[in-house]
Amino acid sequence: MTKCLPDQIMGPSSESSLQHGVSRRHVVGGVTLAPLAAGIAAACGASPAQAQQAPAQGTSTTGVNGDQGYEPAGTFEIVADFYGPGPSGVVVADNGRIFIGFPRHAVNHKGATLGELVNGRVQPWPNAALSMPSSAAPADRLMSIHGMTLDTQGRLWAIDDGKLAGQPLQPGAAKVVCFDIAANRLLHSIVLKNPVLLPDSHMNDLRVDLTHGPQGTVYVTDSSFGHSPALVVVDVATGAQRRVLATHPSTQAEPGFMAVVEGVPLVYDPAQKPRFVVGGADGITLSPTSDRLYYAALTSRKLYSVPTAILSDPKVSEADLAKSVRYEGEKGTADGLATDTQGRIYTTNFEHDCILRRNTDGSFDLMVHDPRILSPDGIFCTKTHVYCTLGQWNRLASFNNGQDKRKQPYHLIRFPIDAVPSYTAAPE
Repeated sequence: MTKCLPDQIMGPSSESSLQHGVSRRHVVGGVTLAPLAAGIAAACGASPAQAQQAPAQGTSTTGVNGDQGYEPAGTFEIVADFYGPGPSGVVVADNGRIFIGFPRHAVNHKGATLGELVNGRVQPWPNAALSMPSSAAPADRLMSIHGMTLDTQGRLWAIDDGKLAGQPLQPGAAKVVCFDIAANRLLHSIVLKNPVLLPDSHMNDLRVDLTHGPQGTVYVTDSSFGHSPALVVVDVATGAQRRVLATHPSTQAEPGFMAVVEGVPLVYDPAQKPRFVVGGADGITLSPTSDRLYYAALTSRKLYSVPTAILSDPKVSEADLAKSVRYEGEKGTADGLATDTQGRIYTTNFEHDCILRRNTDGSFDLMVHDPRILSPDGIFCTKTHVYCTLGQWNRLASFNNGQDKRKQPYHLIRFPIDAVPSYTAAPE
């Protein structure tokens, strides 16, 4: 009998491929998928999903007694390749279903903004009426899905940043949405409004805390398309929303911040047009018990946290909330953050083309490093794997004198949380 984990993602014709050692790819509907063992997916009772087994990416010797950080390290799989819109947010349900957000704030594309990977295609989800462009009012459809997460009840939450490239932010466009995955049904749509929503807001990512509030509390990072970042707190039951820590150092992009991106030293100057992806509060993640929220500005190397008991309480003053913020040390040039069941935080790193893990004692491990890990963005932990989208955002035309330097395909990758054991047939 075949045994599998809930998040094992397999392709439709993998058995014959594995028998013949084939690594060919299928290209259907804008997604490239390579087959891996469909019988395992069937044994799990999951719908046929997809994954591509990438070749081993080297050993974890980068740095200490190894190379100086140029060679690949760690092992990851390419779950899917994307042609067309670039991917951002990612969620993997317990039964292996994969959902991807394709935001429209950088490129106003005509594809689905929220999709499920099904049999080699990006299927608009929960349906085409919501996910595809239409003439419906901004409040009645999905405009630009960015950050995504699961709550502890297995429901999918996403932040619709509401922004279409080249257009002003429309009323009703930016919102927090929640879906019942099993029923493919929209459960909540909470429109974000002034004064929480600013004209230059970039509602970027979110986490959902079901331990505070009758129906839970949502925490959103507004990284800002301008210079007005903050955290946003939304009570699900009432829809009440607050903008907090808008002037606190923990949410701000740091002037003079310098990063080396694909070998080019780049400096953030608020008075100049950005030459790389910059912003305030961006990465966000909860502790396993939801008692603490961790967050970080994109244009900063600093990680902060705040107790959710204080953050979720509208009676707490801004001054007292600021006093409760704790500096957690540096985390590198992180975009997305995710937490595993042991409380370890995974941080993407666009400067070193890698993904790091911050252990509970504050130390870090290098999980994967590879030149293909460009602009690692949305990141998600299952019980056994970490998934991450690679959108090549630093290569957008807006950062390269009008020249789009992205090279398709874009990737969705995953790597195991625990090291894969190695075996040898040599005698001891």
